[in-house]
Amino acid sequence: MSTDGFDIDRPWQVDPRVSMRPEPFGALLYHFGTRRLSFLKNQRVLAVVRSLADHPSARAACAAAGVSEAELPVYARALATLADSKMISERTVA
Repeated sequence: MSTDGFDIDRPWQVDPRVSMRPEPFGALLYHFGTRRLSFLKNQRVLAVVRSLADHPSARAACAAAGVSEAELPVYARALATLADSKMISERTVA
């Protein structure tokens, strides 16, 4: 599955220049390089984003957070938006 250049089957991570602040609704993300602010609007999205670096792909991070196949397109779009805004970046696998 690919969403506008975002490949859910690739390894991703929170960009090293991003600070995450948990909030009751999810989290605030601030990118120190672009000075952009993003909101994660629920706890499951936060769980996916936090665990990206621990999984071989964004799809695997979604599965580990309990995202169903039916819900996956919604999460892929959310992750694609975070990738477009540089909040997450593709991880190089060594």
